[in-house]
Amino acid sequence: MTNDRIVTNEEEPREERKSDRTTGNPLIILAGATGDLGQRIADYLLKSGATVRALVRPGSDPRKLDALRQQGVAVVAVDFSDAAALTQACTGGFCLVSALSGLRDVIVELQTKLLRAAVEAGVPRFIPSDYCIDFTKLAPGSNRNLDLRREFQERLDRAPIAATSILNGMFTDLLNGQAPVVLFGLKRVLYWGDADQPMDFTTIDNTAAFTAAAALDPDTPRFLRIAGEVATVRDLRKAASAATGNEFGLFRMGGLGVLDFMINVTRTLFPQNQEVFPPWQGMQYLRNMLSGQPKLDPLDNDRYPHIRWTSVQEVLKNRSS
Repeated sequence: MTNDRIVTNEEEPREERKSDRTTGNPLIILAGATGDLGQRIADYLLKSGATVRALVRPGSDPRKLDALRQQGVAVVAVDFSDAAALTQACTGGFCLVSALSGLRDVIVELQTKLLRAAVEAGVPRFIPSDYCIDFTKLAPGSNRNLDLRREFQERLDRAPIAATSILNGMFTDLLNGQAPVVLFGLKRVLYWGDADQPMDFTTIDNTAAFTAAAALDPDTPRFLRIAGEVATVRDLRKAASAATGNEFGLFRMGGLGVLDFMINVTRTLFPQNQEVFPPWQGMQYLRNMLSGQPKLDPLDNDRYPHIRWTSVQEVLKNRSS
């Protein structure tokens, strides 16, 4: 038997019942808590004194649910297609935070269900699962995954709820292998276009810490922009050299037009349209960053002074150590 259940106000555990928006121990509703970012957000919320109620779908990985419970998270299993149950699960929330990952069925449709439930339950604030470059500056069609965030933004901005999107550039952690930019074997930094174009990088952990702080802040604006470090391709070369003790060079593959061609070829030969992060999607994201269009400005790093921002060099050093 499992502890995952929807609780009514009468059945609600004492520690959750007192955790409402009128006390110093607010209740944060968290969707996507079983993912890396979600778990970290939950941890920072708990360390800040919040109560965290994680909404999970029936059939979620029991090991991940046990890990959440051990953190101190109240895990609630709910059918996201059941509007009444989802609304009940959101009752009492100070803010609903989404850290979901997926395609249109998740980013647009499932988040819309969460949005409606939050509004119906009287939750005053909603943080969507954006965590990216400034997609509002990009032309539709330039990035499949960010187009989905734009589509949900239109629904969110029409809803009677205060919304705040956290924009963090690229997760710095991806430079350690998932994003083929810092080529450790070749001791090169791969790029297209201008090596002096500033780009925004923020670690998953810093993003989680900032999101937790924003969730507990009743006066956040529509967008908050952060960057653990603003770095050019030349800066990445210097960071990789310092982190590894080996001199890295630059490897320019051509202009952005060359990258556009490579994206189109890759998407044609290997469409993988049902994958969240096929190779061409990562190429689209890098192309956006190298263009400078989605550069974050102004930055809100100083809004929560307790956060210590992790540099690119620190992340790369952790990989090589």
